[in-house]
Amino acid sequence: MPELPEIEIVKRSLFRMINKATIINIKINNPNLRYKLQNRFSKELLGEKILKISRRSKYIIIFFEKKILLVHLGMSGKLFLLRKKDKILFKTSFYYNLNLIEKHNHIYFFLNNGMILIYNDVRRFGFLKLFHDKNLNNIPFIKKLGVEPLNKKFNENYFNSYIRNKNKSIKNLLMDQNFISGLGNIYSNEVLFISKIHPLKTAKNLKKKKIRFLILNIKKILKDSISKGGSSIKDFINSEGKSGTFQQFFKVYGKENENCSRNSCNGRIKKISVSNRSTFYCNKCQS
Repeated sequence: MPELPEIEIVKRSLFRMINKATIINIKINNPNLRYKLQNRFSKELLGEKILKISRRSKYIIIFFEKKILLVHLGMSGKLFLLRKKDKILFKTSFYYNLNLIEKHNHIYFFLNNGMILIYNDVRRFGFLKLFHDKNLNNIPFIKKLGVEPLNKKFNENYFNSYIRNKNKSIKNLLMDQNFISGLGNIYSNEVLFISKIHPLKTAKNLKKKKIRFLILNIKKILKDSISKGGSSIKDFINSEGKSGTFQQFFKVYGKENENCSRNSCNGRIKKISVSNRSTFYCNKCQS
């Protein structure tokens, strides 16, 4: 599943290419996504102008005058942009191959700037939902989310107040979207390695200095990943056809049985399962 940096890159790419465009036609091949498309989905969006494209956690949010479209890509959802005049395809793909398999093109949005926005989803775990309330705090999928990790509110006070009465491991805490939104398995692994924290360590037992270091590393790694175009674990490419490169800098993710990358450490990368998610750590320097 794509994480915050990948969604942020897609949001920025879409903003550059279709912001302020108007929807002039919609073609629905299959309405049966994770949540079936609303009956009036097409009628509600025809003639609507895209006023803004933003992101909250792992959601892409498209704003219109009096409504918003919430997009979640699930495990295999992809957004493609097809330029009608020359059939050039601009790809936005997450964790699946980049070939456009047309039978999985479920929705086409035809725009007045000559672009066609295509929603493609092999497994159909993603969804598009229309809301007539532009206040995100009233949207069920949004209002329960925790603070954004790059927000100033994600600080030591917030961290300590949340973990005070909880016995969660630090890995599970970082994956908890009610605590911090947008961080997923890949970046949780990397952050814990950089911070020298064992993934099974109980979060509330962390020292203040370690918590401060962890928060700084979360922000740094996410910013670095965004600047490098996101990670390409299974072929992430943004809508301008540019590959993410952050995967080249992974320290632990997917590196089971390799030597620790720290010069001062002779440990090896081990793999365990934490809440059914692959978790990688160094058996020496993450204690």
